[in-house]
Amino acid sequence: MVVRDPAVKKQIRKKRGFTGKNPRETGEKGFKPIGTGPGKPFLEQAPYLVCIFVQPYSIDEGGTKTPNYYTSESVGIATGFLISALHQVGLSTLSYTPAPMHFLKKLLDRPSNERPYMILAVGYSDEGYEPPVLVKKIKDEYLTVI
Repeated sequence: MVVRDPAVKKQIRKKRGFTGKNPRETGEKGFKPIGTGPGKPFLEQAPYLVCIFVQPYSIDEGGTKTPNYYTSESVGIATGFLISALHQVGLSTLSYTPAPMHFLKKLLDRPSNERPYMILAVGYSDEGYEPPVLVKKIKDEYLTVI
């Protein structure tokens, strides 16, 4: 689902699942060095928010539920392809997974068989923007070869 309405983006930013109870959310730990915090202005600044939902089951015309298998894996792979495609055409993306995300389902009037998976803020980077330099890891810290 693509959201471009400024009023809806503002509601998403306002609600965004932020509780302030988790130290991760305050940006005081690992997120502070990369310039993120609880404000999340990109949710309103980005021209588009792509709200991705997963359907753990389908509902036929008679109301019968049929399970859909490997939905998280499939949606994760599809989201990766989407991010790659957006980058290929020169757009920037920022993934965001507010916790809890159930407010999105109600706000965006999604059916009962869907649950929010992720939000992608999509648009062009500000002129002169340089992404933060992340600490490079040594291969032995993330790769085991047997």
